[in-house]
Amino acid sequence: MKLEFTKMQGLGNDFIVIDSRWKKLKNIPRLVRRFSHRRFGIGFDQALILSSSKKADFRMDIYNADGGQVEMCGNGIRCFAKYIWDRHLSGNEPLRIETVAGIIKPERSGRMVRVDMGEPVLEGKDIPIRKGGDIIDYPLNVLDEYFLVTCVSMGNPHCVIFTDDVDAFPVGRFGPLIEKDKFFPNRTNVEFVEVLSRNRLKVRVWERGAGETLACGTGGCATLVAASLKGLTGRKARAHLPGGDLSIEWSKVDNHIYMTGPAEEVFEGVVEV
Repeated sequence: MKLEFTKMQGLGNDFIVIDSRWKKLKNIPRLVRRFSHRRFGIGFDQALILSSSKKADFRMDIYNADGGQVEMCGNGIRCFAKYIWDRHLSGNEPLRIETVAGIIKPERSGRMVRVDMGEPVLEGKDIPIRKGGDIIDYPLNVLDEYFLVTCVSMGNPHCVIFTDDVDAFPVGRFGPLIEKDKFFPNRTNVEFVEVLSRNRLKVRVWERGAGETLACGTGGCATLVAASLKGLTGRKARAHLPGGDLSIEWSKVDNHIYMTGPAEEVFEGVVEV
């Protein structure tokens, strides 16, 4: 069987989009593991599966490179929306996209895409983590080192750690250990953050099931929430990620997080399944 896909990227966080409205896919985790390989496959961080929805304009299901399904992806939702608009599948603005994390609403903002990411979740058991209440500067022991972690869910779990020099931080060593720590029953994404000013944050992300990526939209959102809760920034900041910048705002009006950033199509292709 031939499988058509579109390669897209948002700040270097790369995806394939597959339209499965008319052709139901079988064994998606196996397909994703096979084709995500950067030497023997297409190469991507996540696969975004487009399907019909009874409660929104479309549904987006997200699979990490390791084949695991996840709840939400900020860079992915922007690429997903651009895919829909560019192919005139819908002219709605904002779009209403059903995800495991709920209905997400992207809209155009000039050449960028602005996304209403909803309210951040701060209750530990709802993130989920193995502790109730707000988790701000909780001491997490990893390899006999203590990290002060602040935990947030943006539809998916995030663990935010602040450091004085994020470029020098050994993300590849501690990222996978924190991701799989027993404190996080569903594993977690991990953000390592350096505060540059009251409205600028430098961020590196270890993504659950994908490893270190050039950018993470939900990670940028969670980082702003954590920094604001700790009094390190206000409720609006620019997140500088290796792949580029995201503008993040935590609205006082509705308590929602609004994320603005780019989305680009790279190429279309066909593979034999």
